[in-house]
Amino acid sequence: MTTFEERTRVHVFRDDALGEHDAVGLAEALRRGEVSAAEVARDAARRVREAEERLNAVQVHLDAPEPSVTGAGGAFDGVPTFVKDNVDYLGLPTGHGSAAFTPRAARRHAPFARQFLSSGVTVLGKTRLPEFGFSPTTEYEGAEPVRNPWDTDRSAGGSSGGSAALVAAGAVPIAHANDGGGSIRIPAACCGLVGLKPTRGRVLANAQSRRLPIDIVSDGVVSRSVRDTAAFLAAAETYWRNPKLPPLGLVEGPGRPLRVGFLVDSPNGVRADAATRAAVTETAATLERLGHTVQPVELAIDPRFTADFLTYWGLLSFLIGATGRTLGGDFDRRRMDGLSRGLRETYLRDWQGTPGVLRRLRRTSRAYAAAFRGLDLILSPVLAHTTPPIGHLSPLVPYPVLIERIIAYVAYTPLNNVVGTPSISVPAARTTEDGLPIGVMFSGRPGSERTLLEVAFALEADRPFRRVQDV
Repeated sequence: MTTFEERTRVHVFRDDALGEHDAVGLAEALRRGEVSAAEVARDAARRVREAEERLNAVQVHLDAPEPSVTGAGGAFDGVPTFVKDNVDYLGLPTGHGSAAFTPRAARRHAPFARQFLSSGVTVLGKTRLPEFGFSPTTEYEGAEPVRNPWDTDRSAGGSSGGSAALVAAGAVPIAHANDGGGSIRIPAACCGLVGLKPTRGRVLANAQSRRLPIDIVSDGVVSRSVRDTAAFLAAAETYWRNPKLPPLGLVEGPGRPLRVGFLVDSPNGVRADAATRAAVTETAATLERLGHTVQPVELAIDPRFTADFLTYWGLLSFLIGATGRTLGGDFDRRRMDGLSRGLRETYLRDWQGTPGVLRRLRRTSRAYAAAFRGLDLILSPVLAHTTPPIGHLSPLVPYPVLIERIIAYVAYTPLNNVVGTPSISVPAARTTEDGLPIGVMFSGRPGSERTLLEVAFALEADRPFRRVQDV
């Protein structure tokens, strides 16, 4: 393993039209006329090309993107960004990170893509993800992995690893991400970013999500600042608001004192490593110093939750294998990677238990709600251990070993996907030996994005998040 001094760190911040702005700051500079949308798009494209030489984060890069300005005061008018390559964007292929088929150009924007574009962003292309978003790292059997800007020997997380790598490195200030088991929050934690998984139904669902037996997928963004994530959600709500959820509006800073429960070890019994435990404990102490009430909490979920979630993952892999020709006429499930194949084959050995699995997963919301009695939020780790090296979670690892490693790593995030509740990952600490980011997670009740953003604002104000270029 490389030492702190020897490891490779990548960033592309420089004195150009983007500067060190976050998305909100860059949009303000554009509105004031300090820079033009064309200059920003040009300089962002240069940054992306430079970052891509080291990070392998981009699936499709548009050579001459057309600056997008809504003309109606969009929150991110002219701000460059990327869309993750599992959401349709008109004219660009949607590959889902898979080598099992040849993707076709999308004939229309997906509903969420339209919602995202309504904010005025300029899309530069699409970012890479692991096959069908199943893995917590963005690695492949036959291609270069997406690398972490903090240490290119480390995972950038998954499944929104390409988006997180570009944002952390400074290529763009904000990028699309989505989350079906932790895929916004995991790469945010690995790359030192803010990543909020919204409540189910907070933003427009794509066609694939609406067809799932349990819709576990939420779309959002990864960003370097809390205010960027808050501005994204406010802009999304301006385009479309779910009347079944409380309105959100623009959250601009810390809020009232909160009652926060905290847990360190996961509800399924996985014990967090020492650095992660310390990050959560120190965050709890910071919250108390800032005037919040913090107390331990237990989340008593069904002990079969992990096995049930894996079965559900396997069902999704089976459904993809069965319907893959809708993605590309040459789809061949035998070319799916080792993780996808392992999930599918394991599911097929015990598919008869699916109705019971679905019933138990749907009942998880009761245990989740019970844990919140008397509490506003729950603080926990995002992941059970710090960012692993490239290869540790590769789809080339034999499936029985790989799935055990995934269970020992992704022990906290899937609960919110099943229940449909919001949660946010924020940078909280760095590892002592190599300075890698460690994220902590706050989870809330349905519709509580405002409270999550307010506590994240408070932590950011108390101790500004370290960026890769600051180290």
